[in-house]
Amino acid sequence: MSSILLVTSSPRGSESLSNAIATELAEKFAASAGAKLVRRDLVETQLDHVDGTFTAAIRKPADDRTAEESQAVALSDKLVEELMAADTIVIGTGLINFNIYSSLKSWIDHVARAGLTFTYTENGPVGLAKGKKAYLVLAAGGIYSSGPGAPMNHAEPYLKTVLGFLGIELVETVYVEGVAYGPEAAEKAVAAAHAKVAELALAA
Repeated sequence: MSSILLVTSSPRGSESLSNAIATELAEKFAASAGAKLVRRDLVETQLDHVDGTFTAAIRKPADDRTAEESQAVALSDKLVEELMAADTIVIGTGLINFNIYSSLKSWIDHVARAGLTFTYTENGPVGLAKGKKAYLVLAAGGIYSSGPGAPMNHAEPYLKTVLGFLGIELVETVYVEGVAYGPEAAEKAVAAAHAKVAELALAA
């Protein structure tokens, strides 16, 4: 059975547009493909920041790790398994201070693992998560997909760079933006996002 991995990161819960649209998209993909849907809420899952114990552990074979080191990477190992098992990844985040939520950055730090999701070769790094497709759902109060705000949008380029580094080169973005420009603008932004989700689900 194919697997859809849904990664949400907003702390706003049910009020979050990135959570809602990303969940809608992932559920439509899972329903149309008869796929297993794995949900990873990065607010419910409190990931530790990378520390010395973690970095020491990931540089050793599992059998050579201390008990503390094994514990430090146990959740990271699980997150890597979820990523590598997925055929499609849906990632939701709001744009905060022109980039992604710190919880999502921590998830990236936990899944970008040499020897597991990428490897170094004499010709440079090679991603090991090939053959997957990723969808980004980015919510913002302003307009950052184009126009004057685009140079300040570090979220989409960063996520595409990281995913490409891991071997995931097919990445599509759904924006829910301009929602701070009043009720009418917010309504139009949400409607446009729903329409895009329906389009993507139909094409999947």
